[in-house]
Amino acid sequence: MLIDTNYILRYILEDNEEQYNKVEMIFNEIEVNSKKATILESVLAECVYVLSSFYKVNKNEICETLIELLNYKGINNRDKKELIFALELFDQNSIAFVDCILISKAKNEGAIIGSFDKRLIKLAAKG
Repeated sequence: MLIDTNYILRYILEDNEEQYNKVEMIFNEIEVNSKKATILESVLAECVYVLSSFYKVNKNEICETLIELLNYKGINNRDKKELIFALELFDQNSIAFVDCILISKAKNEGAIIGSFDKRLIKLAAKG
């Protein structure tokens, strides 16, 4: 199962009772590994954006919640560790989440980031 941004938002925000009840059952199954799911990095990035800009959820709460979700036993992303590291970087630094994904992917692949953004390059060097 590929999880959509709206599924995650309804589950986290509980702002639509009917939709929350449906996704709660699904995420409960994912949490205990009786259902498998993948959260694409684009979906995760959209969640971060929507939660921070539209719903004004603070960055720390966003990161803690999404890391907890990624750690559900049924989440089978191959890049789970990279995404968790990106969320941790995002939580600890003033840098865009997409840049945190770049840093995490570069670190994992031993790659160099091509960018004119000096802060990004500096943070990537710390790794």
